[in-house]
Amino acid sequence: MRVTDTSDLWWKSAVIYCLDIETFHDSDGDGIGDLGGLAERIDYLAELGITCLWLMPFYPSPDRDDGYDLTDFYGVDPRLGTLGQLVEVVRTAHDRGIKVIADLVVNHTSDQHPWFRASRRSTSNRYRDHYVWRDTEPPDTSKLVVFPDREDSIWELDERTGEWYLHNFYKHQPDLNLANPEVVDEVLRTVGFWLELGFDGFRVDGIPFLEQSSKNSGDPALAVDPHELMRTIRAFLNRRSGSAMMLGEVNLPHAQQRAFFGGESADELQMQFDFIGMQASYLALAREDARPLVKAISQRPAIDDTCQWATFLRNHDELTLDKLTDAQRQEVFAAFGPEPEMQLYDRGLKRRLPTMLGGDPRRIRMAYSLMFSLPGTPTLYYGEEIGMGEDLEADGRMAVRTPMQWTAGRNGGFSSAPPGRLVQRVVPGACSPEHVNVVAQRHDPDSLWSFMRKLISIRRTCPELGWGTWSVVEQDQPQVLVQRCDLDGTAVVTVHNLGAEPATVEVPVDPGGDGLEAVDLMADEVVTGESAARVVLDGYGFRWWRVRPTGDLAIP
Repeated sequence: MRVTDTSDLWWKSAVIYCLDIETFHDSDGDGIGDLGGLAERIDYLAELGITCLWLMPFYPSPDRDDGYDLTDFYGVDPRLGTLGQLVEVVRTAHDRGIKVIADLVVNHTSDQHPWFRASRRSTSNRYRDHYVWRDTEPPDTSKLVVFPDREDSIWELDERTGEWYLHNFYKHQPDLNLANPEVVDEVLRTVGFWLELGFDGFRVDGIPFLEQSSKNSGDPALAVDPHELMRTIRAFLNRRSGSAMMLGEVNLPHAQQRAFFGGESADELQMQFDFIGMQASYLALAREDARPLVKAISQRPAIDDTCQWATFLRNHDELTLDKLTDAQRQEVFAAFGPEPEMQLYDRGLKRRLPTMLGGDPRRIRMAYSLMFSLPGTPTLYYGEEIGMGEDLEADGRMAVRTPMQWTAGRNGGFSSAPPGRLVQRVVPGACSPEHVNVVAQRHDPDSLWSFMRKLISIRRTCPELGWGTWSVVEQDQPQVLVQRCDLDGTAVVTVHNLGAEPATVEVPVDPGGDGLEAVDLMADEVVTGESAARVVLDGYGFRWWRVRPTGDLAIP
């Protein structure tokens, strides 16, 4: 691997941090986070070690779906600031070595978008075909709805024209007709616009629904090939910016995920979230048995060297467990969300990791170390670095979209507004800002924040995990996972004990007598020059080693 590869394909070595501007930091005291507040916190992200910032939707919106219901693809919601302030955020992030990507929502708009407001006026206006309509009563589609507590169909009758429009999500989010070349052209203009303003790529929302929309339309003329669409966007992206990337939300089986990478051609998405690996992680944690995770990672399809998996333990949605069997899902529910108010739609959890793990600092740190050690690009959701909890009284997915907790003071230092004016209340109880906040942890060497900063720093020195060849070191204790990633004569070896009881394992270091030694990356010291090392792990213990030629003076 050449050093230049790590910049040309920067996403393979990135550490991604996702945040929602409206809940991150409020600079003007109106109770809503804003771009001015984010700009003030860019140095915080740089200090933490983040190299890629993913911004959730900041576009103008009625905000009925946390900004994913857009009314303008080319603007900034006035509640959050101005286009000029957004450019300043991007410029400041770049100055600190941080890439910035934006959510690209191509599946739907708000029903308040000018296109849809025009579309529903008549069956013959020029924007009618921007959306998916039918003139016959649809069949029962209740089993296809994404939000069964809110919707009972994916079709909605529009009284004005007497026809039905398609909405895979909420009825206030009509699906775009991506079989219409004019709509695709608008998508490409959107991509080009934000690239011109300095963005480095996009997280592409809801990709599985692109294909589902065409199938559910019932009209062959509206059939959309989502792969052709991804290839079209990718080709445009490459023409405009050779270093920009697309990170896809593709919660599908492995074979379909490989297709969205572009297969052998590698001409679609550069990155995809590893939903299957994430769900297997929770099953492994619940069982205290590494085998479900090993199986999930082993079954990942082969992908091109320019492509990458994004690993994560939490994101802004419910913790979906839809790829587990019913019995496996119940195991995870029993372990991490046994109460009905902790669950959502019988398929996921509305909790954050620290509360799911009972606040056990050993287990929390092991879980994050495990996630960072997996082959791929680690992705954090804001607040994970300090162990934020959730607000179970909040509606649905909003339980994990609470204000960032900066201080122990009022509103957690998020805003100077009266608490009743906040965009959402701060987390109450044991995980409130009084107990969990940045200021208390930032200068405490034993805090979760300090641990996460060190973990990120170590991960950034381990290109093996983004570029190398992954393997599992076989041993006879199912609660222990020993992984190895090899690259150009060195390797990173990680050992994780998923169990509460201590464990001892033999880890090969130099079985072939090639003159290799192991360096402890957490302690920054040589731990062995032997053919194998006996590793004693506490309950939920872990180790990070680099295996290298003996006496190598390179920075470990």
